[in-house]
Amino acid sequence: MMSRILAYTSPAIGHLFPMTPLLLELTRRGHQVHVRTLADQVELLRGLGLAAEPIDERIAAIQHRDFGAKNTLEALSASVEVFVERAGLDSDDLAAAISSVRPDAVIVDFNSWGARAAAQAWGGPWAAFCPYTPPISSRGAPPFGPGLAPLTGPLGRLRDSLLRPLIMGQLEKRYLPGINAILTTNGVPAVTTTDGFFRSAPLTLVATSEPFEYPHPGWAPDLRMIGALPWEPPQEVPAWVEEPGDPFVLVTTSSEYQADEALARAAVQGLAGEPYRVVITMPAGVADLGRLPANVRVERFVQHGPILARAAVAVTHGGMGATQKALSAGVPCVVVPFGRDQLEVAARVKHANAGVRVPKRKLSPERLREAVRRAATMADGACRIASGYRRAGGTAAAAEAIEALPDQKPQPEAA
Repeated sequence: MMSRILAYTSPAIGHLFPMTPLLLELTRRGHQVHVRTLADQVELLRGLGLAAEPIDERIAAIQHRDFGAKNTLEALSASVEVFVERAGLDSDDLAAAISSVRPDAVIVDFNSWGARAAAQAWGGPWAAFCPYTPPISSRGAPPFGPGLAPLTGPLGRLRDSLLRPLIMGQLEKRYLPGINAILTTNGVPAVTTTDGFFRSAPLTLVATSEPFEYPHPGWAPDLRMIGALPWEPPQEVPAWVEEPGDPFVLVTTSSEYQADEALARAAVQGLAGEPYRVVITMPAGVADLGRLPANVRVERFVQHGPILARAAVAVTHGGMGATQKALSAGVPCVVVPFGRDQLEVAARVKHANAGVRVPKRKLSPERLREAVRRAATMADGACRIASGYRRAGGTAAAAEAIEALPDQKPQPEAA
């Protein structure tokens, strides 16, 4: 039985918060859990009983630049650039943490590419944790990136076979050299495909499940879908949340800046006077949205759970965490994707009939208002997804999978 577990996250609360309930479950089972994460989240985690320390501050200083991208390939390339740039730092950072903590097992954030290589080089039991759909090939599913719906039959197979090399193949050409430099620096064999890199972990826990996620028959046994893991820091519920009144519409923007203020502005104008109490959260920084209508309020951060319990619709930027949090509560979504994996999230919401997708280029107050009205009729789809998440097993299933990792011996440290 493992006793000391080291978890390492990328500099994003959208990755830390979904991992947190798993870490708390491991603690509840008697494991001693150490975490390396964002400096401003360390005290929070310590208050939860976890042994937390900050990651190298230089990693968080390398920020995403994809919000100015003109197309899917350009946006994916910008994200990959950031992961490669951070990797030279997070590999050494995790290696130092391993040397200090001397863990029995390691959990690595899927986006910490250098830390992945360091965990592999360490040689002990380790797993990756992915809070979004990973960009891994799958029979019957469209290539990751542009947000295509599945297409069955010969036509679907032809479409996917033609598009996959155009998307992932182009990324591999550009970035496999950088990925392989990370691997060889850590004494790990180079790879020939991104799939080879992303499936290098003995176990990858993916925080989603069907029917939100498409079927992936070729992912087992190393990739395991465990359902959504919605979690928020403990916080007193504001009195205004519990006051009687119209149902809420929760509008969320990204926790990592990506110029999505347009979504908040469209909500202010489009939902003014609608029979809802509109709450807009802007964790990356509150923008000037002008004079607010009587039924609209803006917060930098407030717990979403109590609002969703009283909500008719959630309007999201397509972030996996915010969207799945709403669906877990049986709340249908309007998704306006701005980049990253958000096109894929929006496609899944639409495919599951759990909400409405609005392309960013078509966003307007009028379109958003109509989308909210349509989404309000789709609670059945959201409830089906919530049931699927529960069936996937959640934190209990994830913790059992971590505990069942092969008992490998770490490679000896170089003299």
